[in-house]
Amino acid sequence: MSLTARRTTPRQQDRHEAITELVLSQGSARIEDLAEAFGVSTMTVHRDLDTLEAHGILRKSRGVATALATSLFESSPEFRARQHHADKEAVARAALPFVEPGQAVILDDSTTGLHLAALLPTRQPLTVITNFQRVVTALVGEPGIALIALGGLHYQWCDAFMGSVTLEALRSLRADVLFMSTPAIIDDICFHQHHDAALVKRAMFDAAAKRILFVDHSKFTQRALHATMPVADFDHVIVDAHTPADDVSRLRDKGVSVIVAEAVPVH
Repeated sequence: MSLTARRTTPRQQDRHEAITELVLSQGSARIEDLAEAFGVSTMTVHRDLDTLEAHGILRKSRGVATALATSLFESSPEFRARQHHADKEAVARAALPFVEPGQAVILDDSTTGLHLAALLPTRQPLTVITNFQRVVTALVGEPGIALIALGGLHYQWCDAFMGSVTLEALRSLRADVLFMSTPAIIDDICFHQHHDAALVKRAMFDAAAKRILFVDHSKFTQRALHATMPVADFDHVIVDAHTPADDVSRLRDKGVSVIVAEAVPVH
C-alpha cells in the first residue's frame, strides 16, 4: 500500500485511523511522507502522532512514525497481532493439550495468548487469570469460563494492567498452569522492554505450578532490556516450525523440553 494512495483530507479521527492503519501495515513511515499523503502540514501530523503515541499505538522517533519494537519499547498489541499470525496460531494449538478441564490457567498480555484464549472454551470448565484486557474481552460471557481479571494500573501501550495492585493479586493466587510469551530471548534468557511488565511476568511464573513458554521464531532475534527468567526454568517451551534448528538444538542440549508446533495449513 503506497503512501500516495492515501492522499486524502479526512476529519481528525478518520485521519488518526488511516495513519494507524498505514503505519501498522508498513511498520514505519516518514512524517513528511505522511503529511504529503494526507494533504496536511507536518505539524498536524506531529499532533496526530502525539495523540496516537499517548494511546500506546505508535511512536515518533527522529522524524519517523513507527510501530516496530526496540530494546526499550514493545510494539502495540495492534501491531503484534498482525505479526506471524499463522505461527502464533500453530503455537497456541500445540499449547492447548496442556490445558485440562477444571484447571486454573494464567495468560499474560501476549498476542499469542489471544490465540490460545480463543481455544480455551473447548476445555471448559476453566478459571482464567489474566492482566490482558483483550483476553478478558475475548472470554467474558463464555459458558464454563470463570474469569479473574487482575486489577492494577492500566497501560495503554499494551492494553494490560500492571503495578503494585496486580503484583499483590498474583501473590494471593495459585494456578495450575501459566502460558507466557516474551518479546525477546537473549542468551537463552527471557527479556522484556518494560520493568513493570517483567515484574508481572515473574509474579505470574511464581503463582503457577506448571510453566509453559510459547514463542514464535522472531523472539530469538529481538532485543530488550529487563531479564525475567531463563528459558530453562520453564517446564516446556513451544516454538513454531520456522524457529532455527540451531536454537532448538541448543535449548534441548541444555535439557529444555522443546516442542516444535506443526504449521497450521493455509486454506
